[in-house]
Parts: sequence; structure tokens; C-alpha cells
Amino acid sequence: MDATATRAPPPRWHWIAAVWTGVGLIDATQTILPMRALGIHQVWPKLFLLLMLVWLPWALGTPWIIRLGRRFPPTRATSPLGWIAHFATVTALGLTFTAWSAALDIVLNPSGQSPHPGPFMKLWLPRFLYGQLSFLVLYAFILTIDYVLESRQRMARQQMEAARLSDQLHRAQLDALRRQIEPHFLYNSLNAISGLVRDNRATDAVEMIVALSEFLRGAAVESNRPQVTLEQEVDYLHQYLQIQKARFPGRLQITLEIPTELLRAQVPILILQPLVENAIKHGISKRTQGGAIQVSAAHHNGLLELSVANDGPPLPSDWETRRTGIGLSNLRTRLEIMYGSAFELQLLNRAAGGVQAQVCLPLAQDLPHAAE
Repeated sequence: MDATATRAPPPRWHWIAAVWTGVGLIDATQTILPMRALGIHQVWPKLFLLLMLVWLPWALGTPWIIRLGRRFPPTRATSPLGWIAHFATVTALGLTFTAWSAALDIVLNPSGQSPHPGPFMKLWLPRFLYGQLSFLVLYAFILTIDYVLESRQRMARQQMEAARLSDQLHRAQLDALRRQIEPHFLYNSLNAISGLVRDNRATDAVEMIVALSEFLRGAAVESNRPQVTLEQEVDYLHQYLQIQKARFPGRLQITLEIPTELLRAQVPILILQPLVENAIKHGISKRTQGGAIQVSAAHHNGLLELSVANDGPPLPSDWETRRTGIGLSNLRTRLEIMYGSAFELQLLNRAAGGVQAQVCLPLAQDLPHAAE
């Protein structure tokens, strides 16, 4: 894992300033309002300014406390050097805070004493000695708040990293499954070409080789994309059907019913080809006279429905218990990776005869790019 992705960000000054300004306002409000209600005389603007400025040493020391807490976390087995550093820091801040507080008292004199309060050591030393516990509590409070916030940030970074790795894994799985299609499809196509050559159908074999070349070239161009538009998918299907028409001359009829408004819909690449291949293999190829295949698309309630139907023999009664072929099994796995449980893939016997394959997906439209 990249170290830069997991390193905690440095403390942000604007947030620290905002927090300590809020602390100063709360302190000033809770001090001045009760004193005014009790009729205690003070120079209120000076007292307000003093109570706002008195927290400046803690505000300036907060980034150092945060860095020290992250380097020597008290929640872990901190080395003696770490504890010495924490003790020295809280002591230095206590000394600075009380010295600053005493200096503000002398300079601003909010109580209007004459002469000014003092001397300095008389104000500073008692405040430091009696404030040890409050300094420790405030120091621990800053460390605790930073620990909670940093833990949340670390968890968010880990979740982002996990999501990124999961996305990479899904892409690798989809790529592997897509690569599985090509040898399977290529084997079937080459087997069909060899059959044409044995039957002395050289012209058909050449046409099939050309169509196969075009299909593989188009698939290679989009090999890194898990999804394409339905219009592009239909183009791949046309190239595939050119191969099959050379294999079944005069025996294969294709009907496409794709509404224009769905041509920009996003679909997994090569989703129609295995459905049509399955229809040809188990439907058309088993009939001497051939048959017809209807490919259609529709949408409703935010879902895209793709259908491939043939007029071949119906599914056997025990077809659900049989192992499906590579094409459909591969397609189902790809859909599970991409959509989880938000899809449907089913085979149905049609009432009018034949078999229908249906795929139902969430409808996502591809917006045209400005360069197009």
C-alpha cells in the first residue's frame, strides 16, 4: 500500500483557530454574563479581550501537541522518550499559558485596580502551581479529540483504498472473463471455418474469416471497457451474425427491435453475443430448415430488458439441473460482478414455441461526449 495514501494529513491552522476562538467566546460569555448579573464592576471590553487572548498559547501549541501525539501515541506502548516529550510539552504550555495570563492581567487590568495588579511573579507562580491538573486535562482532551478525528480519517482512507482495490479486482475479474469468451468464440468460429473448407465452400470460408477478423478487431479496440453503448453492442452483434450467416447460408433469419432512445444505454460488452450464440447452438443449428431469432430491447421503471428469442425446440424439463455452457455461465458471473443482485438472467419456453433468453439490468444512459 502506498505510504502517501495512508499518512495522516497535517493539522489545519484554520480549524485550530476556529476551535480556540470558540473556546474564547464561550469562556468570555460564561464569565462576563454572571459577573454583570451579580453587579461586579469590571472594564468589560478589556475583560472580554483578555478572555479571548488568554487561550493564544494553547492555540499556538495545538499543532505541536497533535504532531507529538501522532509520533508518540499515549494509547500504545510509548517509549520513555515519548512520555518525557509529553511531560515537557504540557509543562512548557502550562508555564507559557500562566505567564501570558499574568502579563495580560497586568497590561489590560480589566478590574480597574490602581495601581495595576502585580508583581508578575506573584500572579504567575500560583496560577502555574494550582493549574497543573487543568493543564493535564486540557492536554489529554486535545490528544483525545485528535485521536478520534484522525481515526475517522484513517478509517475513511482505508475504506477508499479498499474500494479502489475492490474496483481493481472487479476489473481484473471482468477482464479475465472477457478473455475467456475470446478463445471459446474463436474455437467455435475456426471449427466452423474448417467445416466450410472441408465442404469445399471456399467463398463462404473467406467471408467468415473476414467477418471474424472484423469482429476481433472491434472487440480488441474496446477490450479495456467493461461497458459499451447498446448501439456499439448491436454493431458487434452484426459482425458476429455475418460469421454465422456464412455458416448457415439461407437458414438464419434475424430481427432486431431496438428503440432509438435506448441506443445510448450502457450494457456490458458482449452481452448479446453469447445469448445469440446459445440460441443458434441449441435452436437454429438443430433444425434442417434453420429458423429465426428476434433480438429486442425495452425499458420500464428504470430497468433495461434485453431479449433474444428463437423458434427452435423448447427447453427440456430438466434443463435447470443441467450445467449451462461457457457462454451463459460466463455472462452470469460478469453480471454478478457488475450489478450484484440487481439483475435477472433467465431462459423461458415461449408459448408460441421456441426459447427466450431475458436479461434485466438497471438502465444507465451514456451521455455523448463533447468531442463526438
